[in-house]
Amino acid sequence: MTSRNCTSRNSGMLAALRRRNDELETMVELGKALTVTLELNEVLNAVMTSVCQTIKASTWSLLLLDERSQELIFEVVVSPAAERLKGKRLPAGQGIAGWVAAHGQALLLQDVQQDGRFCAEHDRGSFFATRSIACVPLKSADCTLGVIELINPFDEGFVEDDLLLLATIADFAAIAIENARNYQRIQQLVITDDLTGLYNSRHMARLIEIEVERAGRYNKEVSLVFIDLDFFKTVNDTYGHLIGSRLLGEFGDFLRENIRKVDFAARYGGDEFVLILPETSKAGALILCNHLLAALRQHHFLVKTNLPPAQLTASLGIATFPEDAANKDDLVAKADQAMYVVKVNSRNAVHCA
Repeated sequence: MTSRNCTSRNSGMLAALRRRNDELETMVELGKALTVTLELNEVLNAVMTSVCQTIKASTWSLLLLDERSQELIFEVVVSPAAERLKGKRLPAGQGIAGWVAAHGQALLLQDVQQDGRFCAEHDRGSFFATRSIACVPLKSADCTLGVIELINPFDEGFVEDDLLLLATIADFAAIAIENARNYQRIQQLVITDDLTGLYNSRHMARLIEIEVERAGRYNKEVSLVFIDLDFFKTVNDTYGHLIGSRLLGEFGDFLRENIRKVDFAARYGGDEFVLILPETSKAGALILCNHLLAALRQHHFLVKTNLPPAQLTASLGIATFPEDAANKDDLVAKADQAMYVVKVNSRNAVHCA
C-alpha cells in the first residue's frame, strides 16, 4: 500500500471517528436536555437542535400526529417556508411524511421525483424544490406520535447512517414527548372539573387573582360573570342525578362553544358557573351575556339520549373591576350578588352590579 493510499485511508478513518464522536456527544447532550424539562415545546426544540447539529440539511421539521383526525401538524419547522408551514396540517397519509406516519416505517429517498408517494404541494408557490428526503417515525410502544423529516442535505446526499442516527434521536424524542404529554394531562386534571371539563373552583380563584392583578397593573378592566342554572333541582328530581350530571357536562360544552378564546369558564360548584372576561368592560360583558342567554334559549340538551330534548335558562350577574370592586374578593361578591338579584326577581335574565 502506498503512503498516499495509507494517508487517505487514515484520513477517512479519522473523519468517521470524528463523526461518531460528534454523534455521541450530541446524543449525550440531547439526553441531558430532555431530562430537565417536561414542557412539550422545549422538548420539541431540544430534539430539533440535536438534529441540526448532527445531520446537515437545508430544511427539517417535526410533525405531531393529531389522534382524532390522523392529520400531521407542523410543530417545529426550520425552512425558508417556515412561517407558511408552522401549524399547517397534512391530510392523513399524504406525502412521504404521511406515509411514514401511517406505516410506522422510516424512508430515505435520494430522488423524491421518482417516488409516487411524494406530494409536491408544499413546493408549489415557493422557490423551494424538494430533492431528497429522510423521514423517520416518532413511536412510543406501538403508537406513532409523529415524524421527523429532513429535506435536501448540504453534501452529496443522505446515507443510511443518517437514517439510523435520525431513528435513534426519534426514539429519545418519542419517550420525551410522551412524558411531556402525560405531565400536561396530569396538570390539566389538577385544574379541571371532572364533570364539565371546565376549570375547577380552585383554579378559577387563581385565575381571577391573576386577571385582577394584571388589570390593575396595566389600567385595564376585567369582568366577572356568575351563572346559576334556573330550577336545576327539578331536573335532578325528575330524571335523577345521572341525567343531571350529563346535563351539566353538556352545559360545560355549551359554554366553551359560546365564549371567546380569551375568556375563561369554570364550574363554581353544583349548577353554578363563572366566566372571567379579561380586558372587558361592563358594557362588553353585558353584550356577551345577552348573546349567551339568547343562544341558551335556542339550545336543546340531551338530544343524544332516549329522553325528550331539554332546554335550560340561567340567571347571570356581572361585576367589573375596578368599576364595581377594588380587589378580587369584592369582585366575586359583587358578581354573586348581581346574579341573586336575577334569581329572586325574574330568572332567565342578566343583571349588572
